[in-house]
Amino acid sequence: MIRFILSFFGTIFTLVTLGIFMAALTIGGVFWMYGRDLPSHESLARYQPPTISRIYSGEGTLIDEFAKERRLFTPIEEIPDLVKQAFISAEDKNFYSHKGFDIRGIAAAGYEAIQSRGANVRGASTIPQQVAKNVFLSGERSAERKIKEIILANRMVTSLSRDVVLEIYMNEIFLGQNSFGVTAAAQTFFNKTLSELEPHEAAMLAAMPQAPSKYHPVRAKERVTDRRNYVLREMFENGYISRDVYESEKEKPLRSVQNGDFESFRTALPPRDYFTDEIRRQLSDDFGEGEFFTGGMAVRATIDEELQVEAARSLREGLQKYDRQRGVWRGTDVVLPAEVLGDEAAWRQALAVAEVPRDITLGGKWHPAVVLSVGDQQVTVGVEDGDSAGVVPRADIKWMRGSFQDNLTVGDVVLVRAGEAAGEYSLRQVPEVQGGFVAMDVNSGRVLAMQGGFSYQDSVFNRATQAQRQPGSSFKPFVYAAALDSGYSPATIVVDAPIEVNTPQGLWRPRNSSNKFYGPTPLRTGIERSRNLMTIRLAQEVSMPVVAGYAEQFGVYDHMGAYLANSLGSEETTLYKMVAAYAMFANGGERVEPTLVDRIQDRYGETIYRHDDRNCVDCSNDTIAPNAAPRIETNREQVMDPITAYQLTSMMRGVVDRGTAARTVNLSVPTAGKTGTTNDAKDVWFIGFTSNIVAGCYIGYDQPRSMGRGAFGGSMCGPVFQSFMEHAVEKYGGGPFDVPPGGYFIKIDRFTGARLPDDASGDYVVAEYFREGEQPIFGLTYDGGFAMGSDLPLFEEAQQAGVSVTTSTGRKTTVGPNASQGTVSSGGLY
Repeated sequence: MIRFILSFFGTIFTLVTLGIFMAALTIGGVFWMYGRDLPSHESLARYQPPTISRIYSGEGTLIDEFAKERRLFTPIEEIPDLVKQAFISAEDKNFYSHKGFDIRGIAAAGYEAIQSRGANVRGASTIPQQVAKNVFLSGERSAERKIKEIILANRMVTSLSRDVVLEIYMNEIFLGQNSFGVTAAAQTFFNKTLSELEPHEAAMLAAMPQAPSKYHPVRAKERVTDRRNYVLREMFENGYISRDVYESEKEKPLRSVQNGDFESFRTALPPRDYFTDEIRRQLSDDFGEGEFFTGGMAVRATIDEELQVEAARSLREGLQKYDRQRGVWRGTDVVLPAEVLGDEAAWRQALAVAEVPRDITLGGKWHPAVVLSVGDQQVTVGVEDGDSAGVVPRADIKWMRGSFQDNLTVGDVVLVRAGEAAGEYSLRQVPEVQGGFVAMDVNSGRVLAMQGGFSYQDSVFNRATQAQRQPGSSFKPFVYAAALDSGYSPATIVVDAPIEVNTPQGLWRPRNSSNKFYGPTPLRTGIERSRNLMTIRLAQEVSMPVVAGYAEQFGVYDHMGAYLANSLGSEETTLYKMVAAYAMFANGGERVEPTLVDRIQDRYGETIYRHDDRNCVDCSNDTIAPNAAPRIETNREQVMDPITAYQLTSMMRGVVDRGTAARTVNLSVPTAGKTGTTNDAKDVWFIGFTSNIVAGCYIGYDQPRSMGRGAFGGSMCGPVFQSFMEHAVEKYGGGPFDVPPGGYFIKIDRFTGARLPDDASGDYVVAEYFREGEQPIFGLTYDGGFAMGSDLPLFEEAQQAGVSVTTSTGRKTTVGPNASQGTVSSGGLY
């Protein structure tokens, strides 16, 4: 009997042992089978979650952010203990003690699922399991995924510290409202930093991972409150908060940005504009779009926010002025359905989603509005951000061809600006003509302001950097630079006379904008009056391959065609490149690399790019005088002889003082620049500079067409430059252009190029700078090798069209008339 009993229990023991062994073997086999193809958990040590890249102004103000997932990375040591404790209490209270998975939690979840016959299936995932799922696995609910989750979680906690795992979790977890990670969620729900969160707010964030899509703080307020209070209770039971704190915190109301209790962080962000979007475009090219949108970069932009506002205003004023002179009303082409117009709530809802720009400020903010009624003397409009109804008086549309009834119908969506009287509004529209504007520091290439069109929300196409346009006569300084470096001087005489060139397309007869010719003329006058024929003859003398080489050296073109017509700016380039090239004229001929970014830091604060690599010799010197600037050493390439740069700058000062820009550009500091108008006035330009800032403007239709007989670079872009630079000079000042060593001044007659005595004075006198060791030859005339006989068409007529002046010698000579805003400013295909 005893033997039988022993035998029986021995059999039972053997079977149990075999069962346990087989179960262990089976489990081991399953884990081995599922674990062999899993990704390396060690890669988590190098894991970097996708993080927002943010752009800051020079003053440190956040001005834009870019991301595919809204996540702000925060190292674990910077996450407050209160926030960590809330999530551990809600998701994994045994986080610091288990082996990556919680057997009791899994068993309890399984028992609950069996009891409810699958109706109540809840997760039992620990924080390491959730990290494994979020980083390596899919979100499907299956036994296979759960097994892989457990394997990875166990491997994770054996090779990584718990803090590293917790850091990944708290920066990776999705918490609703497109917010990933606790830092972004705190900003999204409360507009607070993590250190500013109160216990009930930290508990609400910890409540979200369970069901972010279902736990909306407004639509599911009661559910979120119950879950928040559960987290607070867990925090109390785990010893993280006292009973008094628990009792007081659970009674606090559920407050959030979504409920209107806090102002959204987005209200502090300005609307996206051309400047920040261009940074996005350039950095996506440099680093790759994926890295820029997910790399958590902190980008310090070169933007001067004050000047950016002025750039937008100045360009918009110029575009609107031209648009209103045409008198054509186009509106927005958006119409609301008639059925919503009778109910204010309905038309407001429809107007709120209307696709019209909302980023325009010009004389006040422009608001979307809908036309509710049209009368003879006024129009009634419903304004998106205004009272239920306002009126536009008849006096407001004096600029517009036709009456209210001719141009407006009920339901039209329009843009309006508040008028002078209460309840009155002024009709506005985005001009059809467009343009670009860029302002840059001449020494560093830092872009201070950029406006790529009238409104970014109306058109994201950046005309300052993306539009390829003919620069027209604004290209001529590069021809003159090539000539000055080739032995010519500002006093060199070039013939202004008709030219005929045989081309494969036929006979080309270029002309001056005035259709007149002025005979032998000094180089200075040629650029001041923007003489096309002088420029062609000069380009022919120097040779177009040399001119093309200069344009390429200055970065205007990558490969410029060596065609004679290109000397008048017929080959397309961008405003951005032209302004950068002019900066090199202004700074004495040193290479400038334009940039919108001063510095870039990665997510850990390490600098990965810095634009200015010059050495500040005296920056650490405490003995510098209070009124002295530190000395900065530069190793930049000299792309132009400094004397040539000064000669060219001096000649372009003449453009502003008495040439094609004289009527519209008049600053309180020395200013140089050049106008440009292409064939048929399809593009108009002005690029100018002081001793420290260069700025440029172009205006034209996106699909190039003539802007009419009155459109010139001086008359349209000159005022834009003037308006902007008045504010720039007020802020940054300006002074005389530096005279480089190695030369000397000689006074000449600017009409004839004749040498004058040192004591000569008068409007005809100009002091030209010549290189030491060079003895200028006065009176030598260049014709470029072109015939200039008097039998050519219009030559005699042109000579008679000149005016008689008295030169320094007292004799009479005939010269062309003074230039107006563009009588001789044209270039391009003339």
